[in-house]
Amino acid sequence: MGILAWIVLGAVAGIVAEKLTGERIGLVMAAVVGIVGALLAGWLAMTLFDIRPLDTFFDLSTWVTAIVGAVIVLLAVRAVTNARRRGRSRRGRTRFGF
Repeated sequence: MGILAWIVLGAVAGIVAEKLTGERIGLVMAAVVGIVGALLAGWLAMTLFDIRPLDTFFDLSTWVTAIVGAVIVLLAVRAVTNARRRGRSRRGRTRFGF
């Protein structure tokens, strides 16, 4: 697939992952998450199952792989950002909660 196809696939997969998880991250971030997720899931499918799901643009396995990968990356991003927020909120408090 060409670079433009990867961008479109990633953007759509990121938007679908955004809707599935209930997160609101914006179009650009959804495209980035989708592209990273598609690449990660494609690499894992190739490594673990010896299949190439990301060869063609109009194949169902390409889209399912990209969406599942984007959901995984989006949940990982949420876990990291939530952990950072919890760490910051506790840092400045004393023993009495002030």
